[in-house]
Amino acid sequence: NTIEFTGALHATVVKQVCLKNPSSKRLMYNAVLLGRDADDFSIPKGNTVTIAPQKQECVTVAFRSRFLRPAEAVLLLSSKRVGGIDGATLTFSLKSEVKHIEPAGKIKCKSPCYEL
Repeated sequence: NTIEFTGALHATVVKQVCLKNPSSKRLMYNAVLLGRDADDFSIPKGNTVTIAPQKQECVTVAFRSRFLRPAEAVLLLSSKRVGGIDGATLTFSLKSEVKHIEPAGKIKCKSPCYEL
């Protein structure tokens, strides 16, 4: 699965990955960001996700673009054994695209164009 982050240069884009627990036992996942541009992505709520039985939890992933080129990383969710139950290891491809650039500010200056 691929999660796409699209926005302006230097803007923060937030997406959520929702995980369901169909079992009758509690599941725990450890989230890790890997890859060339993993430093541009973050997990604001922490790297551990606990999902109660028959419930759903969402993992928030944030991306802040620093460059015009597309950024790529992988979100790896590995299960921690809780009460004798293991969940499946999940991976998501994270990709970004800068759609537009907004100026940080404007500077007005006055100078002669030509002097003899």
